[in-house]
Amino acid sequence: MNRFLLIITLVVLNHLNGFSQERINDYKYVIIPIQYEFQKSEDQYQLNSLTKFLFNKYGFTAYMENENLPNDYLSNRCLGLIADVKKVKGGFLNTKIQIDLLDCKDQVIASSVIGKSKEKVYEKAYNIAIREAFKTFQYFDYKYIPNPSLSQAGSESSSTQEKEIERLKKEVQDLKENSKSNTETLSEETNGLVEEPVTESSKTISVNDTEHNSQKDMLYAQPIEGGFQVVDTEPKTVMVLLRSGLDGHFIVKGKDAVVYKKGSSWILAEHNGKTLITKEIQLKF
Repeated sequence: MNRFLLIITLVVLNHLNGFSQERINDYKYVIIPIQYEFQKSEDQYQLNSLTKFLFNKYGFTAYMENENLPNDYLSNRCLGLIADVKKVKGGFLNTKIQIDLLDCKDQVIASSVIGKSKEKVYEKAYNIAIREAFKTFQYFDYKYIPNPSLSQAGSESSSTQEKEIERLKKEVQDLKENSKSNTETLSEETNGLVEEPVTESSKTISVNDTEHNSQKDMLYAQPIEGGFQVVDTEPKTVMVLLRSGLDGHFIVKGKDAVVYKKGSSWILAEHNGKTLITKEIQLKF
């Protein structure tokens, strides 16, 4: 009976192998998130480190997302797959884990079988379930074969980012020109006057200055793999937002902070180790 089950398992795995093998060979790297959605902290139970270890063990080139990543991947995220390890619901007293490999457009390229464990201790249960799920990938005869279309996708992504940067630079230049125009107008109106009383005109200029400061504080969210990078008007990267799985709710990478939508406003909530500090930010997607 056990021999029969083993044969059935191998047949299923070989079928999955044949279905996904060619597509996986297109990708050079596997990137491991430092925290999965079901975890309460980074690398909880060392599951993320275990995922990286197993991918490397079975012939892939895997990195944790917070490591020094290869330059070719940094310039073209489409060269890598993201390992999305998720907890599968259902099954009384069972821990179930499945591993999806996602491309740079969040499309599933391959999925593992569902690994299961009846262990009551979470650390052991997750460890066993992940190893069971990896039975899918251990039978892949993985070998990286460069795919020209992925290189093209990376070029298109870089081109889009460059266009976005140029657009932001133009907005900044327009703001500077508007500010200069307002200053020159004020200078002409007050030339030769002393102790000019407050007028409707000066009130208007004050409002314009407020609007200018508001524009100066505006942040822009640019799509990247797994979330958004937030830049200011220089443009300079202010923070990176990671998708949390909830609409209008993001995790700030590398900080004990989140960004979420409240009504029509965006709120940054950050814990400094003692207290929670919240403030409204000007964020445009």
